[in-house]
Amino acid sequence: MRFLLLILLLTFSTPALAQDTDLELVLLADASGSIDQREIDFQRQGYAQAITDPEVLAAIANTAYGSIAVTYVEWAANTAVVADWMRIDGPESATLFAAELLNKPRQAYGRNAIGAALLDGLRLMETNQYDGWRRVIDFSGDSVRNYSGPSIEEARSTVVAAGVTINALPILRPDDPGRAQGGLEAQYEAQIIGGLGAFVVTAENRASFAEAVKRKLILEISGEMPSREVADAR
Repeated sequence: MRFLLLILLLTFSTPALAQDTDLELVLLADASGSIDQREIDFQRQGYAQAITDPEVLAAIANTAYGSIAVTYVEWAANTAVVADWMRIDGPESATLFAAELLNKPRQAYGRNAIGAALLDGLRLMETNQYDGWRRVIDFSGDSVRNYSGPSIEEARSTVVAAGVTINALPILRPDDPGRAQGGLEAQYEAQIIGGLGAFVVTAENRASFAEAVKRKLILEISGEMPSREVADAR
C-alpha cells in the first residue's frame, strides 16, 4: 500500500515533460548556394511577417489547444537552427519568435542535401519537449536537386512513416513553368510532399513570397487543404 501511495504521489507531483499543443511545425527554409544573403534575409522577413500576422494568430487561437510549437531551420549541405522551438500562443510569443529570425548570421552553406534536411526536421520533432497533436514539416526551396546524403525518396518515406506530413513551398524562378511541363511545383508535388493532407503552395515570384507563406501557415495551422487558387498563391 505504501509503495502504491508513493507511486501516486510521484505521478501527480512530478511535472510532465511533454507539453500538449495542436501542431509541431518545422519551417525548413532554403539556404543553399542558389540563395544569396539578400534572399536569406527576404525569406526570414517573410516568415517573421507571416507568423505575427493577425490572421495567422487568429488561426492559432482557433486550434484545439490554442497554441502551436514552431522552429525555423535553414538547409543546404547542412542544416542550422535559426529560431529554436517556441510555443506560440499569442502576439507576444509570435513577436519573440519573429525577432529570433532577424539579424542572425547565416550558418547553412553548400549544395542541396534535401533528404538529410527532411530527416533532420524529423529528428528535431522527436527530440523536442513538445507533444503535438499534429506534426508538419514545411519545406521551401527553389530546386529539387539532391547532391549528397540520403535520397529524397528514402527520407520522405521515413518521415511519413513516423506520422509527419511534409508540405512544400516552391519558390519559382522567372523562367520556371511551375506546374506545367514538369516545373518546380509539379516536381515538389511528385517528390517532396507526403503524408496525410499534404499540399503545395507556390510562390510565383519573390513579391508573392510573404503572402504565400501566410496562406500556407494558415492552412497548416487550421489543418485544411488548399483550393487550387490558394495553392497557386498568385
